[in-house]
Amino acid sequence: MNKIKISLVLISFLMMNITQAQTVEQGKKYLYYEKYKSAKDAFQKVLNTDPNNEEAIYGLGQSMILSDETSAKELAEAKAFYQSKLTPTSALIIVGVAHIELLEGKLQDARNHFEAAINLTQGKNIAVLNAIGYANGNPDAKNGDAVYAIDKLTMATKIKKFNDPEVLVNLGDAYRKNNDGGNAILSYQAALALNPKYARAQYRIGKIYQSQGKGQENIFMENYNKAISYDTAFGPVYANLFNYFYETDVTKAADYFEKWLANSDPDKKTCYYRASLIYAQGFFDSAIKKADECIKNEGENPYPNLFGLKANAYNRLKDSIKAIQNFAEYIKRQTEDKITTGDYIEYAKNLLKVPGNEVLAGTMIDKAIALDTLESNKVAYLKSIASFYDSKKNYKEAGNWYAKIVAIKKSPSKYDINTTGFNYYRAGAFQEAINAFTLSSTKFPDDPYAYNMIGKASWAIDTSMILGLANAAYEKAMQLSMADTIKNKAFLMNSYKYFVAYYANIMKDKNMAVSYVEKALALDPTDAEANSYKAALLSTKESSTNKPAKKP
Repeated sequence: MNKIKISLVLISFLMMNITQAQTVEQGKKYLYYEKYKSAKDAFQKVLNTDPNNEEAIYGLGQSMILSDETSAKELAEAKAFYQSKLTPTSALIIVGVAHIELLEGKLQDARNHFEAAINLTQGKNIAVLNAIGYANGNPDAKNGDAVYAIDKLTMATKIKKFNDPEVLVNLGDAYRKNNDGGNAILSYQAALALNPKYARAQYRIGKIYQSQGKGQENIFMENYNKAISYDTAFGPVYANLFNYFYETDVTKAADYFEKWLANSDPDKKTCYYRASLIYAQGFFDSAIKKADECIKNEGENPYPNLFGLKANAYNRLKDSIKAIQNFAEYIKRQTEDKITTGDYIEYAKNLLKVPGNEVLAGTMIDKAIALDTLESNKVAYLKSIASFYDSKKNYKEAGNWYAKIVAIKKSPSKYDINTTGFNYYRAGAFQEAINAFTLSSTKFPDDPYAYNMIGKASWAIDTSMILGLANAAYEKAMQLSMADTIKNKAFLMNSYKYFVAYYANIMKDKNMAVSYVEKALALDPTDAEANSYKAALLSTKESSTNKPAKKP
């Protein structure tokens, strides 16, 4: 009787282990399909009966952080969960903590924990090495060391009895992150050699060709269709094709959306994407109506992108007031790392159309610049707002924004610097103008224009000429202008007229003043101002000559 009882207990224990193993594997399968909610539920089911199951703990934490909608709050919750389960011997959980530290930008802390997990398992645990490689080599993640990932994933492939296509796909991803498409494809093909129906590997090959541009469409579509033929339930390929065709073929995009929806976890994004498909067809009023319906049905915390969609729809309808309202709501509700450069720029453009929003528009431009990595894009954003202020004759603000262009460019042009200085000059900000033109004269020492403008701005400060602030600049402008007196006529005339006034009024040297008048008239005999100066100077000189001598 006791033997029967023991056997029943043993059978029950074995059945429980088999069920848990199946559920862990189901959770992993959901992660493979990027069905994170289902994965979370599966791993939680295991932990309900086996709270210390390391694989389930790691998998549950991953299901919390891998969604592209994961917020900073959710990241912190995942980290707290991992730390609550952490023990000195739980290598996989240590990797989970390190993965989150990597996402937080704590690179050294993450590396220390990765190394601790490797040391703990003596570098012989495939799951640990794979987790480290994925955390570092994911091409869609901002942080992570691709070379480190390649090294650790390669270590995993050399462990005895290795037979895991997931590791090889992660290795391919790490190569892709390291801009080595050739080795990436070889790794994906190696994964397919282990499992010829491993859709994720074929899909990733397609992603490499897609990154090379539309000219490779036949090749990447062939790979995507192969992936679908291997596994029609592999949702990520449908999501990718929905996004690819969204801008160019809304009918195809809608078809792929429905297939994606059928093979993914339902969430708040579903309603948003339906509204976005209406937007893509150009039915902006209807898109707004659908977005409002989604917002109403989703309660207190609707999907933030719905407000962004409404903002863009109102923008297309040329309703800047409502566009501004919805951009503001979107910025307020969306996590900062999800807001794009385009969001900030479109918000700024609409703000500039409504008087009184200039300062906020500038803030949005600055945010866009901070996000963008291309100098040409940064310059374009700055020029848009600088030109706006220029058109409004707010030359001081225009100068400030042009100055940012000069600061941000590795090699600012003569035009960039001189435009900055000229706007400051027009605004009456003479010292700022002098600073800009001094920079121009340093970078382009043979250009008389900069010296001419330094002279004009200095004269505007030293209006009485007593300090002679403009003297050196005008002398240099004259010297450089002599190389081409026709081209530089205006600069020469400005310098001559300045010295006429300076010698006549400050130095009381009429002869020198007349000599500069003569130079001006030699250049342009018809110049009315120079002729009037000459007449006045000669009249003064003649009066002085005919004056009777004083009696002793």
